[in-house]
Amino acid sequence: MTSIEIARRLAQLGEKKQAVKAYTLAVHNGCPPEEEFEAAVYILYSGEDYRVAYTCLLNLYGRGFRREECLDILTQAFYEPNVKALKARYRNNCKRLEGYPYLFRKDFPAFEELTVRFFPFDDKGYVPFYPAEGRFGAYVNFNHPVISRNFFHDLDKPVLAEDVYSQYELEYLNDNVRRSEHVGKDNHIYLHYTDWGLFCAHLQVLNMRPLIEEKKWEKKIVFLMEDEGSQYPIDFKARFGIDYSDYLTVAVGVRDVTRLIWHTQLSSHNGGDFFNEIFDNHPNLLALPSIMHDSVDKAIEECRSALAEAESEEDAVQRLPQWKELAVRDLYLLKDRTDKDILVGWFLSHTPWLDTVPRIVPTLFFQPHFHNMDYDLLYDDHGHTMLTSQNYDKMCASPLLRGFKYVKTLTPMRRPTTSYGAAVKFMWKETKEGVNEKGQGLVVGDEIYTRLCNRSFMVDGQERLFMDSILVRFEDAKLNPTATFKALAAFLDIPYTESMTYCSMYGQRDPESLEGNDIGFSTAAVYRTYDDFANDTERYFLEYFLRDVYEYYGYDFKYYDGAPMDEKKVEKLVKGFTTLNALMRETWGKNVFNNTDIKLEAKNVSAELTKELDSETRKIALDQYMEAMDKNRLEVAKLLLKGQYFINRKGQPLRMMPKLKLDPALLEQPLYH
Repeated sequence: MTSIEIARRLAQLGEKKQAVKAYTLAVHNGCPPEEEFEAAVYILYSGEDYRVAYTCLLNLYGRGFRREECLDILTQAFYEPNVKALKARYRNNCKRLEGYPYLFRKDFPAFEELTVRFFPFDDKGYVPFYPAEGRFGAYVNFNHPVISRNFFHDLDKPVLAEDVYSQYELEYLNDNVRRSEHVGKDNHIYLHYTDWGLFCAHLQVLNMRPLIEEKKWEKKIVFLMEDEGSQYPIDFKARFGIDYSDYLTVAVGVRDVTRLIWHTQLSSHNGGDFFNEIFDNHPNLLALPSIMHDSVDKAIEECRSALAEAESEEDAVQRLPQWKELAVRDLYLLKDRTDKDILVGWFLSHTPWLDTVPRIVPTLFFQPHFHNMDYDLLYDDHGHTMLTSQNYDKMCASPLLRGFKYVKTLTPMRRPTTSYGAAVKFMWKETKEGVNEKGQGLVVGDEIYTRLCNRSFMVDGQERLFMDSILVRFEDAKLNPTATFKALAAFLDIPYTESMTYCSMYGQRDPESLEGNDIGFSTAAVYRTYDDFANDTERYFLEYFLRDVYEYYGYDFKYYDGAPMDEKKVEKLVKGFTTLNALMRETWGKNVFNNTDIKLEAKNVSAELTKELDSETRKIALDQYMEAMDKNRLEVAKLLLKGQYFINRKGQPLRMMPKLKLDPALLEQPLYH
């Protein structure tokens, strides 16, 4: 029996849930239009997952199959039950706009005359229907948390934006463009709509209330319809008798800052310091160099304690002498202050910010740093892999990040084998110079295993912090800086400024962020291979298991030859990790396994060897530890050989973070491969 025949039989037997599953399977497997229509109708009226039926009926209508019936069903099932709410929203918006002085057209059509009907699809979005054209448009969520354009590319004049129909973007503009009264000049948001009828139609689904306040000084938006666009910018003194230069300017407050650029740490040594140096000194950013996450927590707690203990504003200022007085006073008066508020106050206090009276509220540019991004891989019986990381989970749950209404995420990437070699070199250098918090010597970790498990360039599309994210190649930033940073500024919705054409730290040009780091736009780090810290076998291994990364982000293979891989070959490769193993063995042997004054706490070392033992036994323990490292590498590699299908905690597939696209006309030299 076919799926549709099974579905019909189950429906006859009254097995509704099983019949729905069979009908759904029939649709997914592909079936003739008559059968798809039958399946859609049954699923819809069964009360099960209506979205399958909804999608089928939309597809059938678009293909011209029984269009009147499909439209009637969709109208009765989805439009008519919601038309009352649509009418009410339209009526309320029209009433609010009728009294608004900066909308110069008031001939709102009757609801029945609107050119678009919005069919609710789910709790978040609609499918628009255009009666005059007899067609449905694409699903749209007006609150989708993505800023899709560069509104703030030019701040020499007031902001002008055309045909903005996103509630999220409208509120974003309203929250981030400062009032004309506060900056002492016309700083209205000019919204130009090219079609009056289409604008009115969207009043069914948008909410004007957060945008239009009753108080005169909060009327920031000027609506310009069709040919009214030629009025931009309006001379408010001549037309309305308002001279904004008469107002005293107002400094940016803690609660004014609503948007965040989260500069993520993909893994170690991907060029994060270089990107920080580019964004330093930007007139519209609150930017500091990368900060260890633990230091952030400590600073916030110290500030919170000082504010709680202070008996007055003056006392609070005295308790936080390194902070700017205005920020401290602002925080002190916020009795419901959050960690996000304190973070903003900290950045306001310590950023050498250039623009003291900006048109827009500055964006907080934040790179919380970890010593490393460690991931583990969890597998299920279906060959699916879930990534887990304590650091990743900590950031995604952080009130510091979630406290911002608007978030864009920026992730630098460097060629994986180059980044790997640089990370090993850094660890090796640290073993010569430093100790850990227990006073013990440092060691070179298993960077091969770390890189094998780390796929933080793959993101959960349902995670709010990654819905508006971009990945930028370090090589592009170094070799084609103009194209890269103009494109990146556009994505981040900030102006491309002169400050982005040089590297600086706290405004001082061409810093050496860490001893030995390349200065400014030097391209040496692009071509350095770190041969003393990575061999060809290690790099071959990494390229094979990250081959999807190389393909998606445009890196050519330098070591992997395209040959097939099997378990026997993996075992041979793992035995060839001689460079990393030698560095690990030397540092672990010297700083852990050869220290008779401490107990061994190394992972994967048996309990009887974790006591204070003689040197021969400790050598055995070191051998055992290195064998365990090889075993871990083999275990993960063999599992990855079976397939690379990565999922989130809800079982949904992860996707590659989008790559920043550069304008070919701005390239200074060919793209790096």
